[in-house]
Amino acid sequence: MNGSRTDSQPRTAHAADSTGTEGAPSGSRRAAALGPVGLVLAGCVSVQFGGALAVTLMPRAGAVGVVTLRLIVAAIVLLVVCRPRLRGHSRADWGTVLAFGVAMCGMNLLFYQSASRIPLGLAVTFEVLGPLTLSVLASRRAINFLWAGLALCGVFLLGGAGDGLGGLDPVGVAFAVAAGVCWALYIVFSARTGRRFPQADGLALAMAVAAVLCLPLGIATAGGRLLDPKTVALGSAVAILSSVLPYTLELMALRRLPASTFAVMMSLEPAIAALAGFLILSQALTWLEALAIALVIAASMGAVRTQVTGARKLPVPRD
Repeated sequence: MNGSRTDSQPRTAHAADSTGTEGAPSGSRRAAALGPVGLVLAGCVSVQFGGALAVTLMPRAGAVGVVTLRLIVAAIVLLVVCRPRLRGHSRADWGTVLAFGVAMCGMNLLFYQSASRIPLGLAVTFEVLGPLTLSVLASRRAINFLWAGLALCGVFLLGGAGDGLGGLDPVGVAFAVAAGVCWALYIVFSARTGRRFPQADGLALAMAVAAVLCLPLGIATAGGRLLDPKTVALGSAVAILSSVLPYTLELMALRRLPASTFAVMMSLEPAIAALAGFLILSQALTWLEALAIALVIAASMGAVRTQVTGARKLPVPRD
């Protein structure tokens, strides 16, 4: 990251938040520190169960059709609810929203192309490499390298569990990795958009950009299937679970949570995806997958602990 105004804002805001809670009771400080963490976790659960539902919809509309429905419905809901103001924004503001929308569109298209070729849990496993890389590059504390490394071990263990990677479609793996790159860009531009626009206005505008970009592809691949009532109903449910709720929660969290810590917490995605796959898609877990999930959760808990102790400005207690 460079030293521009937008990059320096989160550090200033975070410091102000810490100072503001310094004189508060211990419980209040803990709640303030855990607030954005809870938002991220809720977003993770919502997006992965929505993703599992989307997999069941793919035979009806195809991967691109599902993404198109998801983005269009989500854009309509957010625009109606937020009613974002279109005037009074600078060229840099609009450029940030455009970049956010492009990253969102690419992340969704690439991920669902992957999920149509390889199991959901493995697709998320490869995708999470993007945020993990961002967490290392953006980190300003040495401890985050430890959590990122531990999460990375879990990611590769989960990815190599069961039958291993040899039987996977390499195109599906490539799509997942590319989606991870877009995911990292999404994290960056989501944070910048949240600082430039009030409430979820920037998110609503970026979602509209993503929907407009995806619509021609959806029409070309799915055609009239996008108008089937049952498909529209299921697509609307996917949009709420996978777009409206998680993106709103994550945008709110990124106003108070450093990008590096947020990215490491995204390591929870493979574990939650595996759980969603088990409950909705009947994908059983092996002991090796359970071990991988434990490593990922441990890394995420470590990231949360680092964030909380940093906010309270207290030393890490001895074990």
